[in-house]
Amino acid sequence: MDIFGEHPSIPIGIAILIAIYLGACRVTGRRPTRMQAVWFAIAMVAILYVQSELDELADARIFSMHMLQHLMQAFVIPPLLLLGTPDWMLRPWVLSKPIKPVARLLTKPVIAFAIFSAVFVTAHFPPIFDRMCRDENFHIFLHLCFMASGILLWWPILSPLPEMPRLSYPAQILYLFLLMIPMTAVAAPITLATHVIYPWYTEGAHGWGLKPLEDQVLGGLIMWVGQGTYLMFIFTFIFYRWQQREDSDVPVMPAASVPELRVVRSRSVAHL
Repeated sequence: MDIFGEHPSIPIGIAILIAIYLGACRVTGRRPTRMQAVWFAIAMVAILYVQSELDELADARIFSMHMLQHLMQAFVIPPLLLLGTPDWMLRPWVLSKPIKPVARLLTKPVIAFAIFSAVFVTAHFPPIFDRMCRDENFHIFLHLCFMASGILLWWPILSPLPEMPRLSYPAQILYLFLLMIPMTAVAAPITLATHVIYPWYTEGAHGWGLKPLEDQVLGGLIMWVGQGTYLMFIFTFIFYRWQQREDSDVPVMPAASVPELRVVRSRSVAHL
């Protein structure tokens, strides 16, 4: 993997994130849990891979890899960042006086859902997407929007702060189920189109030798079927956690309190 490639800002940005993470640990004298450190490390590797390897494939006019890149930016990297960041690291910033009202507003499930949906759907409109492919600065801006709106999207499910609690398990399932609506609104027209929607992919050689329309269908399927399968795994995990919690809430009668069964004889029978 060429970690510097054409955009050294990517590894530099990752290095800054790691420095902030380690600096917060040093200043506060606290340490994340082992799993939090692992999730954060995986997030950094994922960002580096998505913004280097996948980005090069996308620049080679491979539409399907561009769609995979967008899904990673919206559905994989944000949850990893939330899982990897301790509450004590976020609390001084998110709950500070100037930021707290804005943070509470933006992380409300309806608002977060609407912001993410608006960003994701708008970014795939042909004029917007075509400009993204031709303007590198605009391209970077939209990728940052995917990740920022993705963090808002996943906050009601993975909030690290007890002061801004997560949704209940049933609400989480409904929340993710409704997410299929905007995703289908983007993926279905791409998959079912009979012509190439985005002109940029017809103006040069294709990286894998696929025809632009075939690649477009593949990209639509990655978004449509891929995200659906991914969300089904999340549904299953949430339902499993929900069931575990329900089982733990059922009171268990201690053995000492189980009523003793005795055989009672009537007096008439005893007399005989």
